[in-house]
Amino acid sequence: MSTVAEKALRNTVFNLLTRVSKFNAARRKADGKPHPYLHGVHAPMARELTLFELPVTGQIPPQLDGRYVRIGPNPITPPNPATYHWFLGDGMVHGLKLGNGKAQWYRNRWIKTRAVSKALGQPEAPGPRNRGQEVVNTNVIGHAGAIWALVEAGTWPVRLDDTLETVAHDPFGQTLRGSYSAHPHRDPDTGEIHAICYEATRPDVIRHVVVDAQGKTRREEPISVANGPMIHDCAITKNYVVVLDLPVTLTLAGFLAGFGFPYKWRPKRRARIGLLPREGKDGDVIWCDVDPCFVFHPSNGFELPDGTVVLDVCAYRSMFADGQYQGPDTAEICFERWSVNPKTRRVIREIIDNNPQEFPRTDERLTGKPYRYAYSVAIAHDEQALLFAQTRLYKHDLERRTRQVHDFGENRHPGEFVFVPRTPDAAEDDGWLMGFVINSTTDTTDLVILNAQDFEGAPQAVVHLPHRIPPGFHGNWIASSQT
Repeated sequence: MSTVAEKALRNTVFNLLTRVSKFNAARRKADGKPHPYLHGVHAPMARELTLFELPVTGQIPPQLDGRYVRIGPNPITPPNPATYHWFLGDGMVHGLKLGNGKAQWYRNRWIKTRAVSKALGQPEAPGPRNRGQEVVNTNVIGHAGAIWALVEAGTWPVRLDDTLETVAHDPFGQTLRGSYSAHPHRDPDTGEIHAICYEATRPDVIRHVVVDAQGKTRREEPISVANGPMIHDCAITKNYVVVLDLPVTLTLAGFLAGFGFPYKWRPKRRARIGLLPREGKDGDVIWCDVDPCFVFHPSNGFELPDGTVVLDVCAYRSMFADGQYQGPDTAEICFERWSVNPKTRRVIREIIDNNPQEFPRTDERLTGKPYRYAYSVAIAHDEQALLFAQTRLYKHDLERRTRQVHDFGENRHPGEFVFVPRTPDAAEDDGWLMGFVINSTTDTTDLVILNAQDFEGAPQAVVHLPHRIPPGFHGNWIASSQT
């Protein structure tokens, strides 16, 4: 059967199953309980705002000239609580423009899908859609002179302008054939971004995708897998792309029952780490078994002189094991170091810190290289409190194996913080950490800027916003020179 015929058959089957899923979803009734990701701090914002000349406590570093942007789910119309999963809400990007020591503006904008544009009474955004999939809500990056909103599992990237308005749905200038990822990793030496991509219509294959420094796809290499694994993130090293093929997989029963995010924990499925040579083929992957677990986010990966691949990760004991189809579990999670030996194909797991934490970030000038510092967010180990109930950030010194804590105080809940170097050639850790902190007492939000080398000290600057920004996923600092 030809590739064209195979694709047509897959699309026909997918469309049929989707109709069954939508029919069953419409019949599901909520149990009357508040949905944890639609109420409280997670209650969606109701409108787009533009605010100027924001109040600041402290002094914004004058070197910061650009935008801090972060994205997350924010349904524009109330979804059915019986089938809503946090990962599926319409994307909303939030951004602050910093420059000349001031917070010049804040904007929040929905990513313009057809449904969002219709709800807002606006024209549809241009650009192709991948089998009609449009929702983008997981990451936002600067690359090749543009700002890109990203998601995994099927939807193509969306290009934004400097004020965060949707420009177009854009598969990298029509060069991307298949799905994309929420987590590409930039090689600091080449400027290329690497990603591992998957989609529900192809449960037997994932793809290594490389987008060059000019924003064009130059490689989409298929890699064989089984059962449709969810692969949220990956890592790169000098010689490899690290593939996380772990026991969270697509469940057809959940999809047909009407759940929009039908992925579940499969403890008996093989868990493995793949070392794919950067320009290698399917048969070149070195697969190494690992004890069953799940990883959303590695911190970084690098190679030792003896060829061992070191990977630092936030590793869950399990994920999506409760069958609720609402959001991530709060199962046991540790910050770990994995040593992967490509010769023996063994993985040695070592706990760095057994306190629950997520969203690890580093100085990304050292992506794929030996590094010393990682920064992460404390998360709740309490299902009723969800992820964002804690008040602390962690800073790990991976050479000394020490940890520092920055506690924002009672009822102040941080999300992911990103590292921004002071200058392009500054030393590792010489710069700032920035991210949003929700005040659940006042229902407001601050953009907090910490001096990374004075991690436990008072913030260098705090930009005050008069409203609550719901907890979201990922963001980045995008310097003005990048767009």
